[in-house]
Amino acid sequence: MTEYLGALAARLAIPGLPDWTGLVLLLLVALAGLAFLLMPFSVFGLKGRLDVIEAQLEDLRAELRALPMRLNDAPRPRGRSVEEDWVEPPATPRNTAPPRSAPPVPPPPAWPEARGSRAEPKLDWPPRR
Repeated sequence: MTEYLGALAARLAIPGLPDWTGLVLLLLVALAGLAFLLMPFSVFGLKGRLDVIEAQLEDLRAELRALPMRLNDAPRPRGRSVEEDWVEPPATPRNTAPPRSAPPVPPPPAWPEARGSRAEPKLDWPPRR
């Protein structure tokens, strides 16, 4: 058993640190993972948030159930109906091009013209005697 742990510690060794540091790091990560899996969701505060969302959802459902009853009881406005107010939309001309499915392609960037010489300074190195 000690030979197995020694071989495992040697395989997990971090260069520049003692051989046992890799094994300790692996155990700490495993412990943190186990604690995360065993922790109940209420510790994170999810249970309280879910209860609030559930209460809001129930209020919305109650309002939706009451809405048709309120609409039936509401007095109807007197005046013109929707059919009387209807106006036909203007006709679109037939000779227009269909809308583009992609934006137009911009022109390529303009580069400054070369003047026959290089932009960086020319050095004479090493200096000639």
